Amino acid sequence: MNAEKEFTLPECNADDRPLVKELLANIKKDLTGLEELLAECNDEWTCEDKVYRFYHGSFKVFELQYYTSKVVETLQRLLPTTPMSERFLDIIRGGTGKEFSRGDNENWSAVTRPILEAFFHARFFLEVAVKYGRELEYPTLRLPSGWAAFLYLYNLR
Repeated sequence: MNAEKEFTLPECNADDRPLVKELLANIKKDLTGLEELLAECNDEWTCEDKVYRFYHGSFKVFELQYYTSKVVETLQRLLPTTPMSERFLDIIRGGTGKEFSRGDNENWSAVTRPILEAFFHARFFLEVAVKYGRELEYPTLRLPSGWAAFLYLYNLR
């Protein structure tokens, strides 16, 4: 039995839009920095500890805003002239720029869940950037869900 190897030319499957090509090129150029930031976000004292702080009712959950902002700034630098998704930015605005006050304890979930939500969305897009920066040789028209979502982040889908 002779199994034939499927052969397709990358050009037939390539997304040749200049901004998409620039985005993937910038991801690849900064892949080490993106990986380091992802490791920092996934560190026990970042993600695990701050989720624990949410359930514990500790003001330290507010520290996640630093990481969220850092990730958003890093993602924006990947395509600096392109505005990011308004849906994404709405989530980020809802979960950043907050300062703890004792009155927050009475409405803990409503005050702090947006902080977690913003962090998780930002971290998701950072994870996707790292994943597809490693996996994609060229921007593809056959869109894995993560890459498609990432393109939405920059209004390219």
